[in-house]
Amino acid sequence: MTHSDAPYSATTFAVDPIGRIESDYPDKFGIPRQPGLAKAARATLVMLPPYDDPLTIRGLDAFSHLWVTFIFHRSPSRWTPLIRPPRLGGNTRVGVFASRSTHRPNRLGLSLVELVAVDTSQGVRLQIQGHDLVNGTPVVDIKPHLPWADTPDSNQAGYAEEPPDTYPVRFAPQAERFLDSRRDGNSLRELVVQVLAQDPRPAYRKGAEQRTYGVRLRDVDVRFQARLTEAGAMLLYVTELVAGSS
Repeated sequence: MTHSDAPYSATTFAVDPIGRIESDYPDKFGIPRQPGLAKAARATLVMLPPYDDPLTIRGLDAFSHLWVTFIFHRSPSRWTPLIRPPRLGGNTRVGVFASRSTHRPNRLGLSLVELVAVDTSQGVRLQIQGHDLVNGTPVVDIKPHLPWADTPDSNQAGYAEEPPDTYPVRFAPQAERFLDSRRDGNSLRELVVQVLAQDPRPAYRKGAEQRTYGVRLRDVDVRFQARLTEAGAMLLYVTELVAGSS
């Protein structure tokens, strides 16, 4: 039986991944909560058989951005009707369908990403950036973004009318030396700055503190603290960068 011959059911649908993500984000912690917030984040969408036929993406390279539908495969299948959005400090509850929580009934996600390059030399590999996808994410559909159809003339964004606050990021001398020693040092620096500027700590952790946190980007453990400047403003300070296995 082919996919097109599968019987229709009004209650259940089988969804097969069409591809998987190879990402700058090995772990969930630290991934920006929305796509586009860390434009330096790179990934490859590797199409899986039988969808890795170059015919399936003919004409796609004419578009600058894609909608990627995917599975939150690292989120639990259990869900609740009310959740606590980080934008509301992790205390106020809203309905799950009034949020972008990863804890959803069908664990489906939707992200707008930039299409950088298309490689059909061996199957199909799509280079994307500005994403929010953890390594290994199963992709179930892609569609080209149409600005004239996908961007309304006017809109309301509820409790998230404004972009999230961002903070300056500084590096300890040893972290600077680590970046200087790497071939990808410039792009890695850009990624670290864009990720930490969002303050990836849990929403209930506010202000400066002595605790050291760690986030993994590419093959590097990024260790950082939230500190205060002499003027009393908060910044994220990279205390150490440690190379590990990719």
